[in-house]
Amino acid sequence: MSLAGRIVLTSGKRKTAIARAVIKPGKGRVFINGKPLEVLEPEAARWKMMEPLLLVGDLSKIVDIEVNVKGGGFMGQAVASRIAIARGLVEFFKDKPEVKQILVSYDRHMLAGDPREAEPKKPRGRSARAKRQKSYR
Repeated sequence: MSLAGRIVLTSGKRKTAIARAVIKPGKGRVFINGKPLEVLEPEAARWKMMEPLLLVGDLSKIVDIEVNVKGGGFMGQAVASRIAIARGLVEFFKDKPEVKQILVSYDRHMLAGDPREAEPKKPRGRSARAKRQKSYR
């Protein structure tokens, strides 16, 4: 099956961060919000986003990936980008089922996501569950 002219759009979410990825045939370049993946800081977030690319190996060298991500903190954005990239690679190489098998066996959350979010703060307390103590009774 020819990969020329094939474009895949995917998305990933983590907490309030939302990432959209565009995957098309290319030379292995990856851009996150217009910046090359190699120069992104902090390093822990960069490695988190590179995990799916490292797992699929040489297949990542024949696609270009552009990710736009917004909302949340830097690690939430990194995980959202990771999910979008992994889902995009699975969709782009759907004629190679071993790609999905590799990613799922390494970490299922690369494709499935994690629905947990922070609980909202309530009145009369400093956090979601903690309340001000009473001195009587």
